[in-house]
Amino acid sequence: MPRLTSRHGTSPFIWCAAIICAIISIVVIFGGIVVFVGYMVIHPRVPIISVDGAHLDLLKYDIVGVMQTQLTIVIRAENDNAKAHALFDKTEFKLIYEGKTIAYLRQDEFEVDKERSVLSNYLVQSYPIPLNPTMMEAIDFAVKQDVITFQLKGGSKARWRVGPLGSVRFECNLSCELRFRPSDHSYISSPCTSAHKN
Repeated sequence: MPRLTSRHGTSPFIWCAAIICAIISIVVIFGGIVVFVGYMVIHPRVPIISVDGAHLDLLKYDIVGVMQTQLTIVIRAENDNAKAHALFDKTEFKLIYEGKTIAYLRQDEFEVDKERSVLSNYLVQSYPIPLNPTMMEAIDFAVKQDVITFQLKGGSKARWRVGPLGSVRFECNLSCELRFRPSDHSYISSPCTSAHKN
């Protein structure tokens, strides 16, 4: 009894799809190699943000339990890379007192040139803040000790870009304490940076 066989050629559509996938794979691999080589040649340093200075402009509170404060905070954005500009965007910080967020600091996208730094001055003015008994005790103690502490948390998304090589993103985050002397409103300087510590 004769055996029936069936022969079907590969569809042109499948060939086209396979060729397109192969081309895309080659482009992706080539692009990855280019970016890697560019990274090794440029070897960019991670951008850094840090607190450069601050001042307690105003601190008022009354027996009713309402506090008002105004601070000037100076943030430094550094780009130590000698071969690429750095862009900082989505820059946002929270100013916190005794666990309560009392103000937000925000800034639009900005650029820092090669081996340069940019200082940003934030004038932080809070609305009248109702204080609970714990916060009242804390501020009374702070005034007696002549040291009041705020927390600063947040950061910026930084990226460097060089021509057609693409870009690489970095997270620059801060989480630190800002301490002031209520007697003369001065800032008690202490390290606050997004740089990795060894």
